[in-house]
Amino acid sequence: MVNLPKPDLEDLRARAAQRPRQINLPKLPFDIRWPELPETNFLALQEWMPTLVHVLRRFMPDEYAQRRLENLWARGTEFLGCKYAILGGAMTWVSEANLVAAISNAGGFGVLASGSMPPEFLRVEIQKTREKTSQPFGVNLITMHPQLDALIKICGEEKISHVVLAGGLPTVASIKKLKEHGCKVIAFAPALVLAKKLIKSGVDALVIEGHEAGGHIGPVSTSVLAQEILPHIKEVPVFVAGGIGRGEAIAQYLEMGASGVQLGTRFVCAAECIAHPKFKQAFIKAEARDATPSVQIDPRFPVIPVRGVQNEGTKNFTEMQLSVIKKYESGELDMKAAQLEIEHFWAGALRRAVVDGDVETGSVMAGQSVGMVKKIEPCADIIGELVAQTLVTLALQTKI
Repeated sequence: MVNLPKPDLEDLRARAAQRPRQINLPKLPFDIRWPELPETNFLALQEWMPTLVHVLRRFMPDEYAQRRLENLWARGTEFLGCKYAILGGAMTWVSEANLVAAISNAGGFGVLASGSMPPEFLRVEIQKTREKTSQPFGVNLITMHPQLDALIKICGEEKISHVVLAGGLPTVASIKKLKEHGCKVIAFAPALVLAKKLIKSGVDALVIEGHEAGGHIGPVSTSVLAQEILPHIKEVPVFVAGGIGRGEAIAQYLEMGASGVQLGTRFVCAAECIAHPKFKQAFIKAEARDATPSVQIDPRFPVIPVRGVQNEGTKNFTEMQLSVIKKYESGELDMKAAQLEIEHFWAGALRRAVVDGDVETGSVMAGQSVGMVKKIEPCADIIGELVAQTLVTLALQTKI
């Protein structure tokens, strides 16, 4: 048995007198205040506060969850200027004016995919988007684009508030030019060391995207990247992406320290998306296991991993690599020609799938969350469902 010393009541009263007569509970949907509380009762109430908090969380879970969610992604919503810290992933040929405006109008943050657009095409697409929404939206620029500086200039002239730099590590010069135009810069960080480097280079926010994402992917899963990066990056908002298809995952990453999330695959089957009906049906029919990375046959001929739904095109790509390797080994092709032949296989394949509906030989880029895409529905319903699931998850935590 442990003999505890008797409490020094005089000392407790003295310390209580130095404390403010107000108890704030930031996790509750309101503040509790005890004005002019006598010292003796104040001490007694302090002992009951944990019980009071538990009771309020237990019997007011919806109000608690709403306030909790607002607090968790407050940094993200403030940074983006929207109601929900949900970024629309920029998908070439998919994330154009209609879809981007619909995401922003639904409370999220739409992002235009500039892809390989020439500068003036980007200007037109920005203006089309502005005609469809008065809400903020961003533009995604590919760092390897040969006219990147001209695209940056267009974003500045069109007063774009946020620019996402993708497709490689952005240069300090590109970041500086965007910030001189008044743009907030968001970049992708596939590792902690690169996240720190990007912050030093001046980016205003980061996206950490895992292996489960659609399109071009890195080697590390979203859950591992989140554990690696979120505890150590506090200087800027961090948005998590890759394989997110439900609100339960959103709640998890927000609790881990994310300022928001980015989703692409879930929005392909939005009613406002202009993708070909066959492209959308390919998403609806697919399961998570159907979205696989492109296969590299020989390390001498590197293949940039791209995740998409398996089809005849993916099978043909494997056969073509084997054929090219045989030609190289027989001397029919040199190393450079063989590599170019492999790289050019998918040229125009994404457009064929998205625009023309060729989902057999085209590239049906999709993340593993494609298994959660079950129907065509408005953007507002998709975002509403995600937020509702997030709130339910947070509300359930109050009942523990």
